[in-house]
Amino acid sequence: MSNIADLIEAYILRQLASKQDGKVELRRTDIADEISCAPSQISYVLSTRFTQDKGFVVESRRGLGGFIRIVQVPIKNLVYQDMMDKIDEHTQLPSFQSMVHYLLQHGMISSREGALVMQVASQAYESETLADEERVRILKSMLLTLEKFS
Repeated sequence: MSNIADLIEAYILRQLASKQDGKVELRRTDIADEISCAPSQISYVLSTRFTQDKGFVVESRRGLGGFIRIVQVPIKNLVYQDMMDKIDEHTQLPSFQSMVHYLLQHGMISSREGALVMQVASQAYESETLADEERVRILKSMLLTLEKFS
């Protein structure tokens, strides 16, 4: 027989699968009643199995009228968002190149796209007239474009 955590996870995943938009709003008490478990067990499952690195965003409010909102986010979107968050005025060319190599290695962009991005990034870093803020804007713009079209 499965343990309680597996049952809770399966219940939540079934609820998510029944929604076309990848979002579900649940109540801890409803889950606890359905599975015959304590609400704290639900919190444990949410914090260990429905994490951002596994492609989920969880919003929770406790108390009367409380809810759990779970949104399934494609991992691809999380990768791009993480990269966007890491790019700032202090980001060096080798760090940005590593990000592009990661995208290539994981099949998120083609080699042609990677080559184009690398060329533009190299020019942006070599430019003596381009301000750091403008370089950051260009790099982030390229990642956003890749995310939208991949």
